Amino acid sequence: QVQLEESGGGLVQAGGSLTLSCVASGSIFTLDHLAWYRQPPGKQRELVAEVTSGGETKYAESVKGRFTISMGKGQRSVSLQMRSLKPEDTAVYYCKTDDPYLLATTGSGYWGQGAQVTVSS
Repeated sequence: QVQLEESGGGLVQAGGSLTLSCVASGSIFTLDHLAWYRQPPGKQRELVAEVTSGGETKYAESVKGRFTISMGKGQRSVSLQMRSLKPEDTAVYYCKTDDPYLLATTGSGYWGQGAQVTVSS
C-alpha cells in the first residue's frame, strides 16, 4: 500500500504564487513517476503535470511557463510551483503515482486525497 499526502493548498489572489507538496509513504522505496491532476468545480479531472525519475516532464498547455513540477531527491515526493495564478486555476489538486512497479504488482496507480486551491480575481 502507498499513501500520498498533499499539502500547501489555500487561497491566493490572481497573479500570486503557491507551491503544493506531496509526500509518499507506505510499502515503497522510490517512485519512478509522480503527477499532479486537478478537478475544477463541475468539471472532469485533468492532468496538470507529471515527472519521471529520469527527469522527463510533461505539462498541460494551460499551465506551461507558469507551473513547475519537481521530484524530490529521494523519489518519494513531488512539488508543484504555481506562478501567475489565474481564477481558472481554481480546483482541487491531486497527487498521483503511476509507478511502473506499482502498476505491475497492484494493477493500479495511487491518488492523494486532494488539496483545494482557490484563486480570487
